[in-house]
Amino acid sequence: MNKAAFFDIDGTLIDVSKGMNEPSERVRAALRSLKDDGNYIFIASGRPIEFLDPAIMTLEFDGFVLMNGAVVLVGDDIVFDEPLDRKLVDEMISFCDNNDVEYIFESHPCVYLDKNFKLMEKFFDRFLDVGRFVREFDRDKISVHKMEFVTENFSDAVKAQYAAWLNSSELTGITDPFHNNNLELYSRKNTKGSGILHALEYLKIPVENSFAFGDGLNDLEMIQTVGCGCAMGNGNPKLKALAKHVVPGVHEDGVAVGIEKYILEATRG
Repeated sequence: MNKAAFFDIDGTLIDVSKGMNEPSERVRAALRSLKDDGNYIFIASGRPIEFLDPAIMTLEFDGFVLMNGAVVLVGDDIVFDEPLDRKLVDEMISFCDNNDVEYIFESHPCVYLDKNFKLMEKFFDRFLDVGRFVREFDRDKISVHKMEFVTENFSDAVKAQYAAWLNSSELTGITDPFHNNNLELYSRKNTKGSGILHALEYLKIPVENSFAFGDGLNDLEMIQTVGCGCAMGNGNPKLKALAKHVVPGVHEDGVAVGIEKYILEATRG
């Protein structure tokens, strides 16, 4: 029976922080071998599709679990799409507008950034072409699946609100460890794991025939959801403790090692 494998991007297929901007040739070859054997390959990422690197998009993935499970694509089909509650989004906008906090709306297929938000523009301009973002729009008429925030006014009120959002029943997220004034927020009930289940159901592939590779804390749910979860050697210790296998790090072609050993050899053996 066909299998499906899901891959995180940062720290798993690439490592932008250390100049590794595209997967190695060995990893590319392993992904091609998976597809040649009739299996499916997916990206499972916290990013919207607009944030995916061109080098990733050339790998001909069969689908995408985006924004930590808020949107799931299989081929050209959107098999799951659940934006954040509009009332909640409006409350976040109101707080930000009153406290000098800039924000960006991540959706599918577009990302929306107010043309007046220069701090957020500068933040993203380091690693993305902000010219790809929609800059003029009616924010009341768009669906929002994820938001990111940045401010130079990191006041006690902003710190408290960041903490409240992170600990709410509806939201979860992460703060950038290198820029504490930056925050990402997304739905607590949708995860990479729930997104994987939507994709598997659509393809009629049993969970035991699914695999996942990741390195970070937002990969915990998918590692626990699939039949065989593989943590990267450079991954978070909590993730490695829960994974079925720990493969070498991203700079040691860990994804390729895992594909070869735990999927291809097992299938062909």
